[in-house]
Amino acid sequence: GSLAVTGNAFKRAGGSLAVTGNAFKRAGAGIPLVHGTPMPFDNYFDGQVPDFLWFERLLEDQGSGLNKPAAVIVETVQGEGGINVARAEWLRALQDLCHRQDMLLIVDDIQMGCGRTGGFFSFEEAGIVPDIVTLSKSISGYGLPMSLCLFKGELDVWEPGEHNGTFRGNNPAFVTAAATLDAYWADGQMEKQTLARGEQVEQALLAVGEEHPEAGVQVRGRGLVWGMKFADPTRATTVCRGAFELGLLVETSGPESEVVKVLPPLTVSSAELDEGLQILAKAVRDTA
Repeated sequence: GSLAVTGNAFKRAGGSLAVTGNAFKRAGAGIPLVHGTPMPFDNYFDGQVPDFLWFERLLEDQGSGLNKPAAVIVETVQGEGGINVARAEWLRALQDLCHRQDMLLIVDDIQMGCGRTGGFFSFEEAGIVPDIVTLSKSISGYGLPMSLCLFKGELDVWEPGEHNGTFRGNNPAFVTAAATLDAYWADGQMEKQTLARGEQVEQALLAVGEEHPEAGVQVRGRGLVWGMKFADPTRATTVCRGAFELGLLVETSGPESEVVKVLPPLTVSSAELDEGLQILAKAVRDTA
């Protein structure tokens, strides 16, 4: 089995749903999901309990009933979980724990990789080296279906053709992905632009929170993924609907859909971003 931190979201198949935290999405399996064990995400106990005390106690206790997991899977920034950002020191401590316990560390970079948080991989800032990394969504650079599973060489135990499928190997996506890497990642310009645009988003969202103290807005994020958490969970949905009517597409995230998720294209211009942020600010204002 695998161990997944609270708030993870891996969506579709039974195995991935077993390591998903959201109760609504887990229920979609229609069967008991028993091959994943939850572990608290960073700051789950609001700093009142040492980060890995609970998990390490279970591992050490021969009567805990926990079978030692083969791997820990984590998102460095939880997109569907509410834009929860793991601290670099927490990720490093998690890697150390996995090494001590002889468990693999898997980073799900499907939504947060490919430059979304600044560096190409979301875990670069923490200085960790996962055993396995998953990539998808924007990796093709052109909206074409493509997913990758990267892993250390010593984990390559499958024989050719042992794990395959009819729809694997989307050749046009390989072409567009390679072209995108050459065009946008030949130097550090994309990373610098993403961080600059991210600061623009952060300042705009903080201004919205200051304008509406009654909303209890919490702003969190990295790079070009940001969220506004509202004290009243229903307000986030209302804001998203209002923004849509004004011509801006944003969605909610979090276990109660309490977070407005801001996920602009990485190629967005400063002017386009400002226009979208003004629409979002008006949508919040209209729900006051």
